[in-house]
Amino acid sequence: MVATKKILMLPGDGIGPEVMGEVRRVVAWMEQAGVVSFEIEEDLIGGCSIDAYDEPLRSETIEKAKQADAVLLGAVGGPKWDDVDFEIRPEAGLLAIRKELGLFANLRPAIVFDALADASSLKHEVVSGLDILIVRELTGGIYFGEPRGVEDMPGGGKRGFNTLLYTTPEVERIARVGFELALKRDKRLCSIDKANVLESTRMWREEVVRVARDYPDVDLSHMLVDNAAMQLVRAPKQFDVIVTTNMFGDILSDAASMATGSLGMLPSASLGALDAEGNRNALYEPVHGTAPDIAGQGKANPLAMLLSLAMMLRYSFDMGEDADRLEKAVENVLNSGLRTGDIMSDVGKLVGTVDMGDAVIAELSQM
Repeated sequence: MVATKKILMLPGDGIGPEVMGEVRRVVAWMEQAGVVSFEIEEDLIGGCSIDAYDEPLRSETIEKAKQADAVLLGAVGGPKWDDVDFEIRPEAGLLAIRKELGLFANLRPAIVFDALADASSLKHEVVSGLDILIVRELTGGIYFGEPRGVEDMPGGGKRGFNTLLYTTPEVERIARVGFELALKRDKRLCSIDKANVLESTRMWREEVVRVARDYPDVDLSHMLVDNAAMQLVRAPKQFDVIVTTNMFGDILSDAASMATGSLGMLPSASLGALDAEGNRNALYEPVHGTAPDIAGQGKANPLAMLLSLAMMLRYSFDMGEDADRLEKAVENVLNSGLRTGDIMSDVGKLVGTVDMGDAVIAELSQM
């Protein structure tokens, strides 16, 4: 009997509903093929939730997320909500669901498909064959540290402040995720910090070194974040797995993404801790934003959303072979020359969101 997997879909804003629609179609194909049975719920997050409920994430939605086996999210935000109160901005919903689900590890692969090597802003020989994985700590650091705020100064003017804070347990658990993933890849882990200036990241480095004693088969190296930013555009293939802080990971993963040619090609996974039964909360989303300039026009690239589905199959449902097939279907479609506008070059055929989804399903059907 095929097990039923419970998924909460949060399409969000902008192009989110369009790319999530292609996930629904692939999921329906998988069910028809007898691969798996899905129980799907859908709810609101971000700007659309503000419009409907005056808040970016409802407590009811959080409960649905906690009951689901995995959460798929499209994208949140857009200029429509630029003037709402800071506390209820669309992005606050994303931060809140990460916190409520305890999603401390963000996995962002940066993979260059051969067919898209020339779409990168970097030279072909620099990015061809690129396959790196950035592991970003997601619930600590300067984005969440206290105290934080803006206050008036006695002599006039204002002072803004945030706190870069990490504890031993926070560093240890994200470091172990990095080491475990490195063991399954090329057994190389680079920890990124700013230990020459920031005491908190000097502690980070010390804790990573301590955890490394449990992983003698992994080659651990360290790099300062400014050098890492340079190396990611100079020689990105020197890296295999990178582990770093919340803010550094936020910045470096976007830098690495441009080596691939488009944010529209990059998935991500955010994972919580394993419970006693071996299950964990998890949220999967494309790296791209809401792209309000093309929303509703059928032009969005759905491949990052579909690759996020593949990550869900692999990390939440232990369906690695099915994830491989979906990723291979995406690669075959790209090799056939089909392109959405964000990855279009001098060669190739321009198609829209639904056409790209059709092509992926056609490839799956031939496997």
